[in-house]
Amino acid sequence: MFGATLLLLPLVAAASHVPYEEYILAPSSRDLFPASVYQVNGSVTNANSLVQFSGKGATFNGVSSVTLDFGKNVAGLVSLDVSSASSSSAFLSVTFTESSLWISSEYSDATGNSGFDRPLWFNVGKGAGKYTPATKFQRGAFRYLTVASNTSATVVLDALRVNLTSAPDQNLRKYTGWFHSDDELINKIWYAGAYTNQLCTIEPTAGDSITSQSDDISLPEMNNWYNNYTITNGTSTITDGAKRDRLVWPGDMAISLESIAVSTGDLYSIRMGLESLFILQQADGRLPYAGTPFSFGASYTYHLHNLIGMSFLYRFSGDKAWALSYWDQYVLGVKWALESVDSTGLANVTLSADWLRYGMGGHNIEANSILYFVLNEAQDLAKELNQTSMNPHWASVAAGVKSGANKLLWDSSAGMYRDNQTTSLHPQDGNTWAIKANITQSETQRKTISAALKARWGPYGAPAPEAGATISPFIGGFELQAHYIAGQPNAALDLLRLQWGYMLLDSKMTQSTFIEGYSTDGSIHYAPYIDDARISHAHGWSTGPTYALTAYAAGIRFTEPAGKSWIIAPQPGNLTTVDAGLASAHGIFSVALQRSSGERYSWFSFSTPSSTTGIVQLPGIEGILISRTGQRVRLVNGTAHVPGGTWKLQSS
Repeated sequence: MFGATLLLLPLVAAASHVPYEEYILAPSSRDLFPASVYQVNGSVTNANSLVQFSGKGATFNGVSSVTLDFGKNVAGLVSLDVSSASSSSAFLSVTFTESSLWISSEYSDATGNSGFDRPLWFNVGKGAGKYTPATKFQRGAFRYLTVASNTSATVVLDALRVNLTSAPDQNLRKYTGWFHSDDELINKIWYAGAYTNQLCTIEPTAGDSITSQSDDISLPEMNNWYNNYTITNGTSTITDGAKRDRLVWPGDMAISLESIAVSTGDLYSIRMGLESLFILQQADGRLPYAGTPFSFGASYTYHLHNLIGMSFLYRFSGDKAWALSYWDQYVLGVKWALESVDSTGLANVTLSADWLRYGMGGHNIEANSILYFVLNEAQDLAKELNQTSMNPHWASVAAGVKSGANKLLWDSSAGMYRDNQTTSLHPQDGNTWAIKANITQSETQRKTISAALKARWGPYGAPAPEAGATISPFIGGFELQAHYIAGQPNAALDLLRLQWGYMLLDSKMTQSTFIEGYSTDGSIHYAPYIDDARISHAHGWSTGPTYALTAYAAGIRFTEPAGKSWIIAPQPGNLTTVDAGLASAHGIFSVALQRSSGERYSWFSFSTPSSTTGIVQLPGIEGILISRTGQRVRLVNGTAHVPGGTWKLQSS
């Protein structure tokens, strides 16, 4: 197994101390009990005994139900401890929902497009004992659980518990990264993103089977949400969503991979997901839209996201042997993408599939920006692996993409790029990716796009007009990065508080994990779906703030694999204190700063492993960096090159 030691090192590094552990939402035990009783219908005696195992038992008298609230989104396999039932025909049912909108004793929220999911039934008339269903009936995510009796029998339920099955290989609270600031909402958002990705990390044999199954005769009513399909090798993998789809999607990893790397450090689960995608590469080089068993169509942009996943994982792991083992497939994948480039210099996209936005095709700005990003990543990766024969060609094509995009798609009157040559739409995805990929030609252009994006915000966040009346936290994650790259940290923080603050605090949400998408009017409706109950409330592609805050607010970014070289360039914006860090195979990277007023620091220090080297950028700051060993390096125009170590700023 390539790189097992490298992938485990961050866990060892952080095992002794976890800063700000009080913000971590992951439980200390996998044996979960409800936090409170949400509501009772019918006659249920002593329902509160189900909150913590008391031994007294809750008595269901005839047709009745109790809705239990776990206080946050959880996932796993439910079991019932029953002490008695007055009839051999007695049954209890269990239903699940992530949102309070779908609480019911008759159905669970949806994992498919065919309406609500059916209840999970327990034949408790068999007598006293612990009732646990087959593992295929583990529920991917839920905050609310309703247990109901639908007969005239009297049933005494001593306890209801859930075995948390998410993040199977993780010590759940031993994060390898941390973030803290003077803004409590910002802090909670960072940790909610980390927890969202933990719920989206599963044991690979518990993937979504996709198709409805009805071959189980042990229960009186069949269920249509089996989680029993093997989706990757290994013992743990990242997926797109906790409730659904529970599959590997390369696009989602363009956000979740980086956020995982700076929080839990679970690079192994990322690697298992990526390997499952590269196994599916076609002979012509095309990489899949999604992992097995999903088999619908192909996507140009998601093909590119597969390639991004490989370069991103190498950036955080530094596992050269692993990267080399996939290099030929990577090169073949780049070759397939370049076959769409025409005389304009741009890729002419003929595949419509993307992140469920509308109108993907033609000389699309999002697709071409991602292509430009991949071509530059490919050149960097080739240098690291000493495989540079294709670099001149890739550089030439990249130059053509950038030139063509600015010549054909830039709309100076709007201060944004058009989606393609045949529309007046100015998409969120393409404009944020244009900044992220550096398709833009100047700082002024980047700031212009940043301002135009901000001007479109509504009361619930940043719209994605390419997907109708939709707010996409996926694309919003790239917008956060775009504002930081454009040198507008306050815009990024404003969007964090507005959009992710709404997702975290609104009562319709889980108040612990981040939703897949919703409407610009704030309602739980995602335009691409016909079924609102299907929306995932724990989706890895919505966790962009976790990486953005570490990489930009704190300013810790790797410029060589595993942080062999780095840049420390904090953009705290209107935050007055920031304390953040992460681990890699080289060791711990951290930044701590405090500002009393304006841009001036009253305190700034950072620490990086001694085996590394990097650049510190503090624009507008004059002073000297002093190491713990007494080295002194003066900032020149706010910049200094220094070796790894622990340093503090002495301002002039």
